[in-house]
Amino acid sequence: MYLLPAIDILDGRAVRLAKGDYNRVTVYNEDPVDQAKRFEDAGATWVHVVDLNGARSGKQENLALIERIAESTSLKVENGGGVRDMAAVQRLYDAGVSRVVLGSALVVDKEFAEQAIAKFGDMLCAGIDARGGEVAIQGWREGAGVPAEELVAEVAAAGFRHLVYTDISRDGMQTGIDASAYERMARVFGNPVIASGGVTNMDDLRNLAQVAQSIEGVITGRAVYEGTLGVAEAQSFCDAL
Repeated sequence: MYLLPAIDILDGRAVRLAKGDYNRVTVYNEDPVDQAKRFEDAGATWVHVVDLNGARSGKQENLALIERIAESTSLKVENGGGVRDMAAVQRLYDAGVSRVVLGSALVVDKEFAEQAIAKFGDMLCAGIDARGGEVAIQGWREGAGVPAEELVAEVAAAGFRHLVYTDISRDGMQTGIDASAYERMARVFGNPVIASGGVTNMDDLRNLAQVAQSIEGVITGRAVYEGTLGVAEAQSFCDAL
């Protein structure tokens, strides 16, 4: 189990959204590269970067910043948002990104998703965001009408071996996590999943540790920015598992 502190980029700044709402934005750092360096200095080995502009528009709008994070730190960069075609994946590969998350494309362009996993393999990660058990797409603005567990099973069959599963109702709200939900998704997926949404403090990490065999990594955002979860302590805890 490893820690992935999150940097969500909107209009060039590191922000967090409450429940994925673009109208409920909190800015935490004007410079996402500086934020990545702070995470690195605290002991993080991974960083989860989301291009929120790209997630909304379908185009990579913060690629230069993502490239600078990869170049300026030793962090492994997991990135998603606006990745809708093979050229976008290739650009991120060339930029030094370690893992690329496909989200909306899993629903709206399955042919691309299948082509991408065939070419890039383990570099790719399925990103499934759900609200009330239903998949949400297009930057969380639309319900896809697809049960989350159904899509999880589909991406596993397509060859994905990494999965970020986000509980939108908890994301950015610091309400704590439901460890059993990730355990259930890991069972459907057939591999451990990356847990995202609601991680608030060390108690949440301890809860996830109870189902550690189902958890590949843990993404946390608002908690590390607001100080309810320290990156150094959380990283050490994960390393010890």
